[in-house]
Amino acid sequence: MGKSKNASNRSRTPHSKKFMDYIASNWGEIESGEIKRWPVADFAAKRRAELAKKFPGKVIVIEASLPRVRANDTDYRYRPDSAFTHLTGWGSATVPGAVLLIDARGKSVKEKLYLLPTAGKESDEFFANPAIGEFWVGPRPTLVEVETQLGIKTEDIKKLEKHLEKLPKPLTLKNKKLATTLSEMRFIKDEWEISQMRKAVETTIAGFGDVAASLPIASRKARGERVVETAFFSRARQEGYDIGYETIAASGPHACILHWTKNDGDVKAGDLILVDAGVELDSLYTADITRTIPVTGTFSKEQRWVYETVLEAADAAFAVVKPGIKFREVHNAAIAVIARRVSELGLIPVNAEEALKEENQHHRRYMVHGTSHHLGIDVHDCAQARREHYQDGILAPGMVFTIEPGLYFHQNDLTVPKEYRGIGVRIEDNVLVTQDGCENLSAGLPRNPDAVERWFASNQLAVAG
Repeated sequence: MGKSKNASNRSRTPHSKKFMDYIASNWGEIESGEIKRWPVADFAAKRRAELAKKFPGKVIVIEASLPRVRANDTDYRYRPDSAFTHLTGWGSATVPGAVLLIDARGKSVKEKLYLLPTAGKESDEFFANPAIGEFWVGPRPTLVEVETQLGIKTEDIKKLEKHLEKLPKPLTLKNKKLATTLSEMRFIKDEWEISQMRKAVETTIAGFGDVAASLPIASRKARGERVVETAFFSRARQEGYDIGYETIAASGPHACILHWTKNDGDVKAGDLILVDAGVELDSLYTADITRTIPVTGTFSKEQRWVYETVLEAADAAFAVVKPGIKFREVHNAAIAVIARRVSELGLIPVNAEEALKEENQHHRRYMVHGTSHHLGIDVHDCAQARREHYQDGILAPGMVFTIEPGLYFHQNDLTVPKEYRGIGVRIEDNVLVTQDGCENLSAGLPRNPDAVERWFASNQLAVAG
């Protein structure tokens, strides 16, 4: 239900004293389980302490954000601001509009979490307010419950304005230095974050099994790409909170459109389908995996050539990952393979060495995107970090990012032999930097073309069984 004030146009809410007395009476307490401190609380506390040290003498205010309107008085599914969640540990259960205040002016840092408590049964908000009324949104956590779970002192948000009047002007996310610092703090994941990434990847891999199982049905339906999309979405909602980003289910030539999210095309026998998807957990950490799958389970000669090229590029990128190298070296390793292979196919007018020169880059016609981006609570995590700490940054243990080279031969690209046109392939995995190299978190989802064909067949048998 929407939460706009315009909803009052439809309201027939009674307000007589007689009714108010009646609706406020004879309510029993709802049994709830034991409220415990969440495991994330200790990790979030360390993040807040780190932030306070970076801004001594300052007052910091981080807002969770309000719901975003989808249309008139209906909202999108609520998702709090990522910086707020990172600092509090509060994910999908966040009360909309909550505010975190960190006061780093004294010898000891003071923290408080402000939120709007659930409406009391004695007020008309209990049954008439679609934002906080229990009739509309169900029971909400109490201040004490939230304080116990997150380990942060809580206060009614109605008291925030008066409290702020007594404080110096706070730093907010509109402050570039603060936003950049918060983004860069997320480069290296702590133990709890890595556990969440593992779980998100594991659930996403299960979702790709659902995708493979859906392909026979998708190939018989109009707009079969949406059959694939919704197969994955079902897994994301059942075992997570949402999808981490709009799923790409791109069949045939649509696979060459990098951000194809219309997903309204047919899924045809003989084509490949590129699926780029990730499950977002209740903690809001997300995976980001891509696999390119033959619709009928077998690669053609040309499809296999393109696929093996992309796999070789991905493997080259994996081979260089270790602490101490620059982040951009991962891309350089992958794109060198792409340049060599398209040169061997005769697609570019120079050799690979010439193509890789800054002034040439002919091969980028067939792979215009980068190979990697950081991953975590956002699918493109740490996005407000400074370039010298991102592209030119040095890899360190605990970083999580993608490796996702691709090769895209558009159906109308006359530089490409006809038999290759309309083939697009991307292979994307999620990588954790370790002390001496890296771990492919998504290795449980086959990458080798022969293994992909066997995996596809096994998923069909599972459905038939």
